[in-house]
Amino acid sequence: MFTGIVEDQGSITRIEPMGELVEVEIDVPARVAEGMKIGDSMALNGCCLTVTALHGSRLSFQAVPETLQRTSLGARKVGDSLNLERALRADARLDGHFVQGHVDGTGVVEKLERAGHDVRLHIRCPAELANLLVPKGSVAVDGVSLTVIDPDGNGFSVTLIPHTLKVTTLGGLQVGDAVNIEVDVIGKYVYQYLEQLRDRSEG
Repeated sequence: MFTGIVEDQGSITRIEPMGELVEVEIDVPARVAEGMKIGDSMALNGCCLTVTALHGSRLSFQAVPETLQRTSLGARKVGDSLNLERALRADARLDGHFVQGHVDGTGVVEKLERAGHDVRLHIRCPAELANLLVPKGSVAVDGVSLTVIDPDGNGFSVTLIPHTLKVTTLGGLQVGDAVNIEVDVIGKYVYQYLEQLRDRSEG
């Protein structure tokens, strides 16, 4: 479990196919690598992966085909930066929202609008994701906890404050870039429950 509060950024140093798997090595800041061990979880751009090897500040992860297809990780290359967040500790403050690290799908940056010091980010995404979002609700974009603005059947927008632009990879986004999206887990359960009620009433 995560919060969507990015701790730092890491850089991809190696991508190596291993049969159906792909091993990804990330060079992470020392303060993020500290205390990490094999078997621990870390969110990479919002995608929860397990540490499979450690070499100082370089951590290795293995991604399965489902992860590569459902997230933007399959299109990443050596040198790319990723948002990093270690798993939530039970005694820590929950500053963002509950993020599972199970990416629901990807969206595409449609427009970037500067408003003073902030940036309004417009994201186009499939209807099955957009329909799970509500105004002022939570969404994780590349692992960053954000507040939803004006969702519709084609996508949604969020506001990026200067701090978010500075400490996460969202500050480097350009129109056409793909981003990982995880909708609020509570919203998913409510939506599924209502769908089941509707199916029963129609049956």
